[in-house]
Amino acid sequence: MSVAIILILALTSLIPIYAKVDGAGNICDELGRRSLSTRPHSVSITDFGAVGDGRTLNTLAFQNAVFYLMSFADKGGAQLYVPPGRWLTGSFSLTNHLTLFLENGAVIVASQDPSHWEVVDPLPSYGRGLDLPGKQYKSLINANMLHDVVVTGDNGTIDGQGLVWWDRFTSHSLKYNRPHLIEFILSENVIVSNLTFLNAPAHTIHSVYSSHVYIHKILAHSSPESPYTIGIVPDSSDNVCIQNSTINVGYDAISLKSGWDEYGIAYSRPTENVHIRNVYLRGASGSSISFGSEMSGGISDVLVDNAFMHNSLTGIAFRTTKGRGGYIKEIDISNIDMSRIGTAIVANGSFGSHPDDKYDANALPLVSHIRLNKISGVNIGVAGKLVGIKESPFSSVALWNVSLSMNSGSSVSWQCSYVYGSSESVIPEPCPELKRDDDDDAYGRAAV
Repeated sequence: MSVAIILILALTSLIPIYAKVDGAGNICDELGRRSLSTRPHSVSITDFGAVGDGRTLNTLAFQNAVFYLMSFADKGGAQLYVPPGRWLTGSFSLTNHLTLFLENGAVIVASQDPSHWEVVDPLPSYGRGLDLPGKQYKSLINANMLHDVVVTGDNGTIDGQGLVWWDRFTSHSLKYNRPHLIEFILSENVIVSNLTFLNAPAHTIHSVYSSHVYIHKILAHSSPESPYTIGIVPDSSDNVCIQNSTINVGYDAISLKSGWDEYGIAYSRPTENVHIRNVYLRGASGSSISFGSEMSGGISDVLVDNAFMHNSLTGIAFRTTKGRGGYIKEIDISNIDMSRIGTAIVANGSFGSHPDDKYDANALPLVSHIRLNKISGVNIGVAGKLVGIKESPFSSVALWNVSLSMNSGSSVSWQCSYVYGSSESVIPEPCPELKRDDDDDAYGRAAV
């Protein structure tokens, strides 16, 4: 862990930030200026009978504490203090104008008993759970339709004890979809900072239908073998900043989403205006950072800069398929270092399944205006696999200042089809589709 922390600090001194003049380029600075103001009222979880011995179930104590603190929402808000100890609990919800503060040495431990987790309906933009059809277990810590919520501490820890959930997933013995560690739904002005997250059953931090979300100085870790565990998921959310953090998980470190097929199209809430910077990412069997494949509400105006990606199946991935609809566009990725990556850059137009048989196969996604600059890597298996959709080719993909050192077993550097764009100063030399004039595509149509 100490090495990871050193690397995070080193990332802050990398090449000066490449940022757009507007949009996502300003959001981290804007959200970072919001100070963690002191709440005028504070209580300890021990005031509600909680016992931090790692064995006593404290769900009722957390629920009662939050209920009590609701009365201070119109009085400047309140803080729920968690002292050192191991505080076992099932799922519980937060309230408006609340700070949940975990002291150094405090560990909130998730119960492994499914009966301690509430069961809720699937999200409307998905229509079902990701693991299996039907309902899902509520996340360990929930914020639903809230305003001004802070989850922070002095490097306290939230441990999801995910192994039992991973085993249930792989053995097909789940009754409902796996829970996440912390989830913000339809919430605004959210801060998560200065915490360690371990062993999430599924997602570590899930922000859905939310706005102004600031995630800063967190460590998220789960086993490389944990199935489909994802670190941070901005999902149909806007004005999001993720910075100065380390994420090491089983599947995708950071994954941007916005709903699944006809459900995401109908809900029609995009993920937009997102800035990700100064991050250290490992997605063991997935990607360091991915876009989609559930992106039917659209993903746009995303800026990623100053990132170190390592030991991942893929580095940067854009995923979609026929029937998704939506778009992935106006994406700027710059100042990226990669090491031990299977495929550095992936754009896949035939990725993922459908929630049911009600999707519209003619709902074609748009992938356009993807810009990658100052990308370097060592021990890379394949430089890029960019395979678009015949009926909707990926367009305006621009690469420049890309230098990837291939490992000794590499035989093919680039694979491209149904994609077009431009490139400059790219090593190894890219496929012809990325070296043509970008004014018109191969079908004679003007670039979007």
